[in-house]
Amino acid sequence: MSCAIRNRIRELRAAAGDMTQQTLAVRIGVTRQTVNAIELGKYSPSLDVAFRIARVFGVGLDDVFTFDERAD
Repeated sequence: MSCAIRNRIRELRAAAGDMTQQTLAVRIGVTRQTVNAIELGKYSPSLDVAFRIARVFGVGLDDVFTFDERAD
């Protein structure tokens, strides 16, 4: 069984007036590269960073991240 954390960050950035990865990075205190890696699913953010991302967009954590559990 494999698990994946999926996110809607790119979609939320677009809805927020085409916010750039750099702008989001500055607002949550990480690098642009970190935002990119999170968006691509190559890196799972800490709980603290995940909450900061949700706060920037004014949504709940589960509106940004979803846990997808599926059998291999």
